[in-house]
Amino acid sequence: MTRRTRKLAGTALIIAFVTVYALVAMALAQARALQEANGLVQGLFYALLGVSWVLPIFPLIKWMERKDAE
Repeated sequence: MTRRTRKLAGTALIIAFVTVYALVAMALAQARALQEANGLVQGLFYALLGVSWVLPIFPLIKWMERKDAE
């Protein structure tokens, strides 16, 4: 698979992953326990969810940027 094809496939996977991740994050944010929590807990929760989507994407980006086999 060429680098260009990997980038196309990786981009499609990233868009799909972020869409599903956002839907799950919204569902978790609507949990009753979180709604009743204080502002600090809510802020930490949102900060954690806002950053944690990047971690599973790193291996995909590394795969996308790999050099072509000669």
